[in-house]
Amino acid sequence: MLWRNRATGGVVDEEHVVVWERPERGTRGPAAVHSRTELAAVAVTLADRDGLASLSTRRLATALGTGQASLYRYVAGREDLLDLMTDAVTGEIDLDAPLDGDPVADLTALAVRTRAVYLRHPWLSDVPPEPLRLGPRGLDYLEYAMRAMADVRLPGRAKAEVVALMNALVAQFARAEPRDGDGGDDRRAARAGYLVRAATAGDHPHLAAALAEDADVSPRETTEELFERTMRRVIGGLLSGAR
Repeated sequence: MLWRNRATGGVVDEEHVVVWERPERGTRGPAAVHSRTELAAVAVTLADRDGLASLSTRRLATALGTGQASLYRYVAGREDLLDLMTDAVTGEIDLDAPLDGDPVADLTALAVRTRAVYLRHPWLSDVPPEPLRLGPRGLDYLEYAMRAMADVRLPGRAKAEVVALMNALVAQFARAEPRDGDGGDDRRAARAGYLVRAATAGDHPHLAAALAEDADVSPRETTEELFERTMRRVIGGLLSGAR
């Protein structure tokens, strides 16, 4: 399908244009009775309940009370839908929180708030990672992170890479987060105990020495504490020497 870009006047192939740059509805066919915002909200609800793998255009159309083919009045395919869903939940991240001027602390706090959204929407960890999967709310998120690093002496590309790495780590932590009732915390404690016992048995002296340096870290450290400590260390390392 082709449409005319109002800004340039050129004709563009719709398949190669992100959903944010296409009209809300096509100029042909019956008038749309739903909005992309509604599609995203219903799709998020379905994915929250049953997971991303179970989400199909057929199930989404049924939930909306419309035909499957009619969804293509709003989106070109599944990637469009993932873009809409990801941007919708990104809007749940508080970007009004004041910055305190310490980029490590500010980015760590942003990562903590981002993690909370991943935990509310576990399917988000299953969305294929694409650095430029940015909608309007995603752009606001990136702007906030860039503002937190305004005084950091790094090129803009390097700052964007810091944010990308931070979010990749957030997603990885969320993917490994214990679910209620699955015994994840107990397994983690048991594995940590095994690691210490095995490392200190004598065959792994360098590992034992490294673990001894962290003797002040509680073996029952919560996942929240581990996450925040790790994020501070990673972000601090990425920004060290640049300020």
